[in-house]
Amino acid sequence: MDMDGVLVHEEHLVPGADRFLAKLREHEVPFMVFTNNSIYTPRDLRARLARTGLEIEEDEIWTSALATAKFLEEQRPHGSAYVVGESGLTTALHGIGYVLTDRDPDYVIIGETRTYSFEAITKAIRLVEGGARFIATNPDEKGPSREGTLPATGAVAALIERVTGHKPYFVGKPNPLMMRSALRALRAHSEHTLMIGDRMDTDVRSGLESGLQTILVLSGISGDNTAELFPFRPTKVISSVADLVDHVLDPFSA
Repeated sequence: MDMDGVLVHEEHLVPGADRFLAKLREHEVPFMVFTNNSIYTPRDLRARLARTGLEIEEDEIWTSALATAKFLEEQRPHGSAYVVGESGLTTALHGIGYVLTDRDPDYVIIGETRTYSFEAITKAIRLVEGGARFIATNPDEKGPSREGTLPATGAVAALIERVTGHKPYFVGKPNPLMMRSALRALRAHSEHTLMIGDRMDTDVRSGLESGLQTILVLSGISGDNTAELFPFRPTKVISSVADLVDHVLDPFSA
């Protein structure tokens, strides 16, 4: 399931999310909480969720930073990277033995940060021009804040692409790669797994393309008619995960 819009809104609990998770645990249904945000480590996110009243373990959280690290570990083990991002991404890369450097790196990796600097972006551009492979954790162009819209990874990646002519490879949703890496971490099969999200373009699409059934909740970004705007549909649309509290073993009868 996605995190923001499904379980929480910023620092506030989505009503019923705590009861939904409690029922999953009661019936021993394994789950993974997703986020395309690469700023935070699973430990950071666990603490953030705990403040809202949700007790979720670190190994039940899957971020675009972890998915990116897993991808790079399989593609080029013990490589090197120049990173524009925060501790969620750098910690994940250190965890797979990557060296972070601005001297002839194998990859330039763009992640989420609240402090994009002109100097760091310029360095990334020159390294990509010099032959470094271009990766971005997720394609989201903007994100919310209390003050208004913030530029996000996809927007900065587009800037670098425009200057260099090199298109980044996005690892996070809607790339099915992130979903499949999470399925492996869960030791689950797509036939017996469903995706719950509040966005058609990332959550539902990534679930659909990974062979999962999908549930769109209306507690986040999507409105009543959102599903009608896309050429694909979720398996089911519900108001929020509160509707699933009494249906965790038969979610499509809710």
